[in-house]
Amino acid sequence: MSDDHEAQDGLDWIQANSDDASYDERPGEEGHHAVVPASDSLPERIYLLPIHNRPFFPAQVQPLVVNRERWEETIRRVGNTPHHTVGLAFVGETGVEELGDEDFPEIGTAVKVHKLQGEEQQIQFIAQGVRRFRIQRWLSRTPPYLVEVSYPREPVDVEEDETRAYAMALINGIKELLPINPLYGEELKHYLNRFSPHEPGPLTDFAAAITSAKGPELQDVLETMPVMARMQKVLPLLRKEIEVAQLQSEISDQVNAQMQERQREFFLREQLKVIQRELGISKDDRENDVDTFRARLEGRVVPERVMERIDDELDKLSVLETGSPEYGTTRNYLDWLTAMPWGVRSQDQLDLAHARSVLDRDHDGLKDVKERIVEFLAEGTFKGDVGGSILLLVGPPGVGKTSVGRSIADALGREFYRFSVGGMRDEAEIKGHRRTYIGAMPGKLAQALKEVEVENPVIMLDEIDKMGQSFQGDPASALLEVLDPEQNVDFLDHYLDVRLDLSKVLFVCTANTLDAIPPVLLDRMEQIRLSGYIAEEKVAIAKHHLWPKLLKRDRMPKKRINLTEAALRQVIEGYAREAGVRQLEKQLHRIVRKAAVKLLENDQQSVRVSVNNLEQYLGPPIFRKEQVMKGEGVVTGLAWTAMGGATLSVEAGKVHALDRGFKLTGQLGDVMKESANIAYSFVLGHLGEYGADADFFDSAFVHLHVPEGATPKDGPSAGVTMATALLSLARHRSIDRPLAMTGELTLTGQVLPVGGIREKVIAARRSDIFELILPEANRRDYDELPDYLKEGMTVHFAGRYRDVARVVFG
Repeated sequence: MSDDHEAQDGLDWIQANSDDASYDERPGEEGHHAVVPASDSLPERIYLLPIHNRPFFPAQVQPLVVNRERWEETIRRVGNTPHHTVGLAFVGETGVEELGDEDFPEIGTAVKVHKLQGEEQQIQFIAQGVRRFRIQRWLSRTPPYLVEVSYPREPVDVEEDETRAYAMALINGIKELLPINPLYGEELKHYLNRFSPHEPGPLTDFAAAITSAKGPELQDVLETMPVMARMQKVLPLLRKEIEVAQLQSEISDQVNAQMQERQREFFLREQLKVIQRELGISKDDRENDVDTFRARLEGRVVPERVMERIDDELDKLSVLETGSPEYGTTRNYLDWLTAMPWGVRSQDQLDLAHARSVLDRDHDGLKDVKERIVEFLAEGTFKGDVGGSILLLVGPPGVGKTSVGRSIADALGREFYRFSVGGMRDEAEIKGHRRTYIGAMPGKLAQALKEVEVENPVIMLDEIDKMGQSFQGDPASALLEVLDPEQNVDFLDHYLDVRLDLSKVLFVCTANTLDAIPPVLLDRMEQIRLSGYIAEEKVAIAKHHLWPKLLKRDRMPKKRINLTEAALRQVIEGYAREAGVRQLEKQLHRIVRKAAVKLLENDQQSVRVSVNNLEQYLGPPIFRKEQVMKGEGVVTGLAWTAMGGATLSVEAGKVHALDRGFKLTGQLGDVMKESANIAYSFVLGHLGEYGADADFFDSAFVHLHVPEGATPKDGPSAGVTMATALLSLARHRSIDRPLAMTGELTLTGQVLPVGGIREKVIAARRSDIFELILPEANRRDYDELPDYLKEGMTVHFAGRYRDVARVVFG
């Protein structure tokens, strides 16, 4: 390729001279009409340019753009020729890099180059189709491509009727396409005025050029020399183009009709709004929203600062466009702000007789808890209000903590709202999100007030001992402001950004244990313990609540399933011995399901469930009657767990007399290991004082074991029990009666108080142990127990270990 200067000279020459060449139309041989230069004939040698999308026809005049870097030399050489003619050949999808002479078709179109313009990356020119050519010989097989060509004749008989008929059909088809597809409007008019049925060749080529047929189909038309055969190929393509254009036009008309109808409805609605507003009949959306929010506040006592905020937001809302995002944000904020129950309170029903009847209706047992709640309500009667208090119901799962909270609301005649804080890790759940965040919402407390529509509901915070912490915050700390009577009068929700008065809310929290509750939070709550149920209470709960509820839920007539009281007691003792009643409800549900199967399969009228056939419904008992372990070195202790109280046997045995030693087993925690070591040291130092051989442990390897080693055990309440087991071993004397004890021991022999006295007493009664040894410091806890738990019990209180030894060994 020549240098850039020579190439630019060729481009400049074409640009300067291409517009001056004149062309005319004159008849060719044998009736053929071709567009040829007036000054000279078509060249025998021409340069080739490949085109990819579709072939170029002699009847076309169209701008073309080529890559300057690749085809600049070809264009320069064309510009240096006197005829300025280049051959266009359709090569399809073949890439420029892979082009060879075999990829070029035999037939192409010779075009004249006009109005050449060179840019940085491209060269643009107008190509005027002149005539078909046929490649005879390749002179250069690499760019710039140079070939020898001939110009084949296009035989046609313009006098035949069939030829004229096809020509008229093509002209009519083009005229039919003109109003449907305005894209070719000016070009179609120009050629229709220029061509006639007596010039079918150019007319056929032009008709093919304006169709959207694929490249190979158009190349086939280009290679068809007889005009009659060419028209037969082009006419179907033109008809197909007309059908596609008509279909497109129909679709466009349908879309336009729908749009016009919607626009018409929109304009009519807008006109209707304007007319109604002028007549005072209706208001626009903004006015409706403002009036709705102001109507909500009628009759409510809104604090002055809150009202100022609402007025500011309403003023802002009245000037915003209804379609703007800020309008939606402001409207949502006002929706929440005006939905708060400002100054709306329900009247408390401070009637103790009514409160007792509601509590007795909803719960059996729990006499001490009911009394504590009645005392709480009685206090509120004198104050005139029970708001601002925070109750904490603590107890094992299934003892009725949540239902007690609901009963408190019923007794007071207040609205009730419950949400669980178990697993909550985001403080925004309590205090709300700031309005700068997408999807911001108020906290649960604001949501509760909106739902109950009063300022003084009963709000239950369930599972408060199971809150979590994360990078998003500490919800337990966020509750400090909520549950502090001195602070919650001005509780600030981050979304509402105004002060809420929570001092009238009665908060009821529930927890299984107190260990996981932060002390600063626990200090703000009044604790009420629900320790669990004894067998008699479970029987009453099952008869009055659980069994009727199951039959009602399954729509089972009471007469069709008869559960005897003896069978019910057996279910409680053998299958559901936990502190609560959830497991009991599950076992009763199993009975209902299996009874339903029997009723349907055996076509029975009724089913009777008794002790004799209970195992057919529930299988063998899970629990057997606890046999109190007896023997030398064996003592029964009392323990407290999160599931309630339990009896705990402690065994001490002498392994051998070869050497002194002490071994512990039974999955004991660190606290119990310390208690065991303290008990061992205390007994070792006081053997003679308690009637044992002072040298017993000098040569004895002692093993202390707490059975059920798969169950972890820990807690400071087994010291007295372990010391008694070791002393029983050293004295070679077993405890000859059912006796249980609890208490922590010091090295000096003092018996320290322990917790869970109620649960431990219930566990002893469940195991038919009616003689207990408790620390002297726990006498008050025992005295506060209800009489039905103390009935038949013999309790000894010990301040020092010698008091324990006196009761056990005399």
